Amino acid sequence: MIKFGDTIAAPATIPGTGAVTIIRVSGPQALQTAEQVVSLKSGKISAADGYTLHFGNVSGLDDVLVSVFRAPHSYTGEDAVEISCHASEYIASELLSRLFAAGARAAEPGEFTRRAFLNGKMDLSQAEAVADVISSTTEASHRVAFAQLKGGFSSELADLREQLLEMASLLELELDFSEEDVEFAQRDHLRILLDDAISHIDRLTDSFRQGNAIKRGVPVAIVGAANSGKSTLLNALLGEDRAIVSDIAGTTRDTIEETLNIGGILFRFVDTAGIRETSEQVERMGIERTFDAIAKAQIVLGVLDGTLPAAEFSAHLRMITDAASKGKNDLILLINKADLGVNKNVNTTNNFVLSSDNKVIVLSVSAKTGLGLSELKNRLFDLEKDLISGKNETFVTNLRHYEALRDAADSLRNSRAALAASLPSDLVAEDLRLALHSLGSITGAVTDSEILGNIFRKFCIGK
Repeated sequence: MIKFGDTIAAPATIPGTGAVTIIRVSGPQALQTAEQVVSLKSGKISAADGYTLHFGNVSGLDDVLVSVFRAPHSYTGEDAVEISCHASEYIASELLSRLFAAGARAAEPGEFTRRAFLNGKMDLSQAEAVADVISSTTEASHRVAFAQLKGGFSSELADLREQLLEMASLLELELDFSEEDVEFAQRDHLRILLDDAISHIDRLTDSFRQGNAIKRGVPVAIVGAANSGKSTLLNALLGEDRAIVSDIAGTTRDTIEETLNIGGILFRFVDTAGIRETSEQVERMGIERTFDAIAKAQIVLGVLDGTLPAAEFSAHLRMITDAASKGKNDLILLINKADLGVNKNVNTTNNFVLSSDNKVIVLSVSAKTGLGLSELKNRLFDLEKDLISGKNETFVTNLRHYEALRDAADSLRNSRAALAASLPSDLVAEDLRLALHSLGSITGAVTDSEILGNIFRKFCIGK
């Protein structure tokens, strides 16, 4: 059982991975607890001003620097101390042991950020963004997470909730005067408000696919017939032997995922089992996962063996395009083994593309020698460059937020339908209340301990 009135301590950095480790202490007795363990060169920690840095010593262990923060001007909103020591695992462990003996307890995962939320230093969506900022690996993912941490998403939702809350209040007021048959909420204005709110939320929910790609990587499925060079292509893109390469058809039985940063955008490549007719059960399961990967992909790389006879090549071409058509994605056809000087199937591919209605990119490559891979990376970047365009558009990257927004939109549509059917005010207001509840759950205006536990349990200890 977590208690939030006591003092907690934990490493804010990973001991042994750099020159310095920071031990964070927070709570009502943070300064006094640290003072029992650290002696300053001059003065005492408990008497120090906030936002000050002091040289100190932990007896028989290490010289340290002590940063002092006074409530409410700290990360958690409580009195806090950060002790910077050498990054030895022994030093960090011994320092924590002494802090615990002085009255602190070990912090739970995410407890510092949870206290920041409970003390009003940030709302729930900002608290969740803390973890996203820490885990961001590209310019795009950092930009989106940092904007959310700074409150851009929260501000957008607050404006939306305020308008809906005002209208819900007027509808509630009508209930108090039901016998007077008075309308405080103008129905035409309410219809416009509902339409605007639904449109706004739909834009946010639609951004989840793109936002998820920013956070986890743009999903790229590498598909094709067995032995077309898919695994060799993945290894060449990554610059390492990640996938097993063999002349034996059906070597890849399951999907293999790896990520690659191209120009500040994270791409998540999925090497799939070769598509072909087979009676072998395990291989057939792998092929089913191939189709699942295609359905989830934003980009499909269709790998074709350029040395095949024309009839067999055309059959493989048709197989890839038919498979790719099952998802909403961009298709890049790669005519592989260009290092062998075989280009007889390039015209076949170009003619096929010209006869189709879809936009398809055709490239000649050699997964073995790397020929054409720079052009492929450029094309991949061009397809997704809007992710780092710098536009101030809000992207939804969190599944919990997406589901709450979707629930809010459903409730608003129900409210609009009730309004169109001239149903009583209480029925219109009830759906508005449900929408407000869903929107409030994103920022923590409406929450409970179970939701908080699920969110902060995923954080690292010390944050």
